[in-house]
Amino acid sequence: MTVYEFAKGLILEAGNNVKKIMKQDIEIETKSNPNDLVTNVDKATEKYIFDNIMKTYPNHLVIGEEGHGHDLVDEQGVVWVVDPIDGTLNFVHQKENFAISIGIYNEGKPYAGFVYDVMNDVLYHAKAGEGAYENEHPIPDIPSTPLKTSIIGINPNWLTKPRLGEIFKPIVDEARSARAYGSAALEIVYVATGKLAGYITPRLQPWDFAGGLIILNEVGGKGTNLMGDTLSIYEPSSIVMANKQLHSELISNHFEKNIEIIELLQQRLKDSD
Repeated sequence: MTVYEFAKGLILEAGNNVKKIMKQDIEIETKSNPNDLVTNVDKATEKYIFDNIMKTYPNHLVIGEEGHGHDLVDEQGVVWVVDPIDGTLNFVHQKENFAISIGIYNEGKPYAGFVYDVMNDVLYHAKAGEGAYENEHPIPDIPSTPLKTSIIGINPNWLTKPRLGEIFKPIVDEARSARAYGSAALEIVYVATGKLAGYITPRLQPWDFAGGLIILNEVGGKGTNLMGDTLSIYEPSSIVMANKQLHSELISNHFEKNIEIIELLQQRLKDSD
């Protein structure tokens, strides 16, 4: 069994476990702020994934949202980047619209990405260089679109923030429309499947984007920070994920003119991590 096949089975098993645990009482804690939640399901799911990886591949490394590998900086070997529940607020309040995300990198290069929409039983997955799939159906390359005909994924809370609102509001005004789904992993694969043309956020952790980015790359999309720089799985970053035409338009027409604000934001992300 290859690492890809093992990971595919593991994320599906983890999803089935989530459905079982959800029938019990969910224990909720807060982390950095009252809206930054973690549940016993997040912790149990990450432990399940971590334990199974270590049992099968003891030399692999794991970066997980709920505590594993946050001090890793070495790109040598195989690294799994795991978000056990992406969209915890949705999980707590809606019992849907959340995902398990896994990105696997080998010697710093993408190997495979997985995003499992648990409640809809849809697995988005890709092995680098071999295309992307929605369950067992190939995902075609995404079409190019200009901003004026694009639906953008963005959290409306960012539009209310000083300076950030100045950057993002003109994008929303020019776009055909905007949506917020509450799960970065799902929003990235929605870009990969054409449900969204782009997804933008000023801050995202590696476990939120590591799996989806690999899937997006396989269908001709592009993901960078707001300055157009390559993303790292070892640090938080601003994010723009889009089809290539839209990505280029956003960088050149909106983000480059606000480069000083964005550079300051990026530095603050590094300092606060």
